[in-house]
Amino acid sequence: MITKEISINGTDYRLTLTDQLVNQVNNLKSLYSAAYEDPESFEQVSSEISTAINEIAAQADPPVQDDDLDGFIQEIIRTVDKKEEEMQEELTGKPAKSKKEAKPEPKAKSKSKK
Repeated sequence: MITKEISINGTDYRLTLTDQLVNQVNNLKSLYSAAYEDPESFEQVSSEISTAINEIAAQADPPVQDDDLDGFIQEIIRTVDKKEEEMQEELTGKPAKSKKEAKPEPKAKSKSKK
């Protein structure tokens, strides 16, 4: 287990990345996707999203302030995504290319022989 410190608006929050927390974050991401893919279902899913956010935030020390909640959730999602990417790299033995790094490398100039 890893303890992560997240600073939002000048407040430092500590959170332990447990399997339960990772599962809650992944569940939240799934709920966001469901609401995005079907906006009509947002009303049904919104209470589940709110519950998931509150469960995640409740694990932070000190308790997350309402003004910091959005930034905190965004940061914990990034943290979990990064941790899962690192774990995947360890399993495969290859660095995973992030979406930002997936730019094609410039081709080397070839010298033509005359």
